[in-house]
Amino acid sequence: MIKQIFNKDILYAIVIYSSFQKDGISFFTPKNFSQQLGYMNRPKGYHVKPHMHSVHERSIYQSQEVLFIKSGKLKIDFFDTEGEFLESLILNSGDIILLANGGHGIEWLEDGEVIEVKQGPYSECDDKIEFDTIGNKANL
Repeated sequence: MIKQIFNKDILYAIVIYSSFQKDGISFFTPKNFSQQLGYMNRPKGYHVKPHMHSVHERSIYQSQEVLFIKSGKLKIDFFDTEGEFLESLILNSGDIILLANGGHGIEWLEDGEVIEVKQGPYSECDDKIEFDTIGNKANL
């Protein structure tokens, strides 16, 4: 199963649950996203032609990140760009999420491991705006 989280027609996140299965190749992200997320299910013996990726300058205006839930259980809280709480989502071992827009908070509900992939180079002081939440409103 795939879940997309939208706020005002803006795609905030894409979740690929561990139960998702489909033959062939599927990409879940719009072509203009700086982080592309796809899935491949191929039979034994299938080959991808050897290749390399050409050097191509790109402009990235916003970090996007992909979390692979290797083990455990997480709660992800979503916030709009003004810090208003939108919704929460539970992810389990084997689930994958692309965090594309807006804000998010993560709480480990069980001991667990997560693999995170995002663009670099990364500068914590320039690339992250932290905030605290009070009720359903964030202090930015």
